[in-house]
Amino acid sequence: MLIHQIPPSPPYLRAKILKRLKDIGAVALKNSAYLLPDSEEALEDFQWLLNEIRSDRGEAWGFRVSTIDGLNDDSIRELFQAARAADYEEILAEVEKLAAAEDGGEVNISAALRKLRKRWADVKSIDFFGAPGKNEVLSAMEAIEKRLKGVARPGESAETPSDLKGRRWVTRRGIKIDRTACCWLIRRMIDPAAEFLFVDPHEYRHQAGDQRFDMFEGEYTHEGDRCSFEVLIDRFQLENAGLRMIAEIVHDLDLKDGKFGRPEAAGVGAMIDGLAFRHNDDTKRMEEGLVIFDALYARLRPIS
Repeated sequence: MLIHQIPPSPPYLRAKILKRLKDIGAVALKNSAYLLPDSEEALEDFQWLLNEIRSDRGEAWGFRVSTIDGLNDDSIRELFQAARAADYEEILAEVEKLAAAEDGGEVNISAALRKLRKRWADVKSIDFFGAPGKNEVLSAMEAIEKRLKGVARPGESAETPSDLKGRRWVTRRGIKIDRTACCWLIRRMIDPAAEFLFVDPHEYRHQAGDQRFDMFEGEYTHEGDRCSFEVLIDRFQLENAGLRMIAEIVHDLDLKDGKFGRPEAAGVGAMIDGLAFRHNDDTKRMEEGLVIFDALYARLRPIS
């Protein structure tokens, strides 16, 4: 639970904090009390907010709570589900408008669809208890994609590996499976001279030329039900059987949906978790992660 007291000035401060709370999926108990499910990520999100509020001369406190007077576990879950269901309903309305405008030629369907997929993925990432509406929105977006026959294929890009040499690639610090795999793919197949920067996403300010991956508003990040590694493969047309199998492993571990059921996933996941235990430094995690994915690719890639 986070409780805050925000000063009335500057006037934009309250709106900024409310937006941040919404972005991380917190639900309101009262005007100044917010909840998140107990997890390492939620604790980190609240800690950053506490610092942000205090730095703006507000007051904030964080608590780990096991019971709340007047609410049981089911009613608290329903609070989260209702918030996300409203988000899905809002996106669905936009998708339906897009479908109705599809034949009118008045909007860029492809670009609009990518934005809606990004919004859907953002909501899905904070849908902690499986709110209704998620699959309905996804089906509606996929129906538009099918009618467009590939014109609005999410993740389209004019960039090619030859366009991206020696760039700075930026992602969130504390890398795990998806970001480690992306680092390997970038270094081995997209930009061998890549420089990597691992940042606090709340403090990072985008600079021209930076290629952001697996982070909010990144050039290469989750789209729909695809992890960032899958998006990079599709965006740069790096298709072969070995990469596709690795993508399935990374997908299952990152999204935790069991979509592909790759037998190697548990072992790969254990090794990446081991890197997190061994190293707090992301560069060291990445360096050892490159070796893991080199070995995995050597085992899975087609023999020519």
